Amino acid sequence: MKIRSHYLNQMIQYLDTEFVKLVTGVRRSGKSFLLKMLENHLVQQNKNTMYLNFEHPDTFNLQTVDKLYEYIKSNIKTNEKVYFLFDEIAEVSNWQKLINGLRVAFNCDIYITGSNANMLSGELATYLSGRYVEIKIYPLSLMEIMNFSEEDSIDEYLQKYIKYGGFPSVVLTEDEQMKIDILKGIYNSILLKDVSLRGNITQIDILMKLSLYLLDNIGKSVSSPKISNYFKSMNQVVKPETINKYLQLLENAFIFYKATRYDIRGKEHLKTLGKYYVVDLGLKNIMLGRMNSNLGSMIENIVYLKLIKDGWNVFVGKYDDLEIDFVCFKDDRIQYVQVTLSIPESSTRETDNLLIVRDNYERIVVTYDYKDVGVIDGVKIIHLTTFLEN
Repeated sequence: MKIRSHYLNQMIQYLDTEFVKLVTGVRRSGKSFLLKMLENHLVQQNKNTMYLNFEHPDTFNLQTVDKLYEYIKSNIKTNEKVYFLFDEIAEVSNWQKLINGLRVAFNCDIYITGSNANMLSGELATYLSGRYVEIKIYPLSLMEIMNFSEEDSIDEYLQKYIKYGGFPSVVLTEDEQMKIDILKGIYNSILLKDVSLRGNITQIDILMKLSLYLLDNIGKSVSSPKISNYFKSMNQVVKPETINKYLQLLENAFIFYKATRYDIRGKEHLKTLGKYYVVDLGLKNIMLGRMNSNLGSMIENIVYLKLIKDGWNVFVGKYDDLEIDFVCFKDDRIQYVQVTLSIPESSTRETDNLLIVRDNYERIVVTYDYKDVGVIDGVKIIHLTTFLEN
């Protein structure tokens, strides 16, 4: 068993606190595996646990509050503290009220997982009123993939990561056709179950075309009117408000992340022309049928994912008419990041855009070209592999 120690340690950190621990992330990113890792940790310490996976057939008859509560009461025979580990709890109707009730009825610690950001809003927020913490999980990072095996160089692993991404089931499969089939299955299950079913979408073809449009425009500024015009060019009328709804559903399912724009000079968030990044590049390559198309945008996607995994709030920077790829905030820290395939000998654009910002916060350029590495006018130029190692 490969231990994802970073996430496991986060979960252990919150053991025996009053908070309900909510583990969120895209489908098949490893949430169930993480919950089983925690169960193993607790069992080794002789803790009393109850683990239920609500996507398993054994639990299909427990997916109402009354039946689940009766099951819990009949199986918890002691006043000893119990650790509830509930996987995909959203399959249970009115689960929010039950989770809050368990905190009152039992001496317990509660961990739940879900594949949709809507879990964080509405009734859960009302019932728990701030008494929960979110632990965000993502597909495997490059460093995690390398820890699974150390047979190749970091550059060889990087090529595989760019091509097939980091979904655990894909990484652990050697056969290339099987990798492709798994990625297609993941993509379709996310769109059909976590987006269309939850959003009551009947126009599946519109949803699919929209998602493919985003995959083909990673790192480009997009807006709902612009996408509406795209559909119009294909003789389909899709209103901007419909597109906005679908975009939000795609974000809620953690398949796409939106980076909104930030005016550096005015220090304000802008609502127009955000950029979208996909949770895993393997999905882009397989669904578009083109490997390494627009490599520059794919590198930008990788850098964005690393930044949000590290806990940065990431925005697209605007400074007058200039753009900085990413402006990142964490606590009282700010970081400016440019991403490039290579720095042309005849151009200093990548560093100039960073230097025009007159403050003392860290600024770096992440490059795909080893010969660029160094320092230009005080700006660090680091290779993508170095950036991913940190």
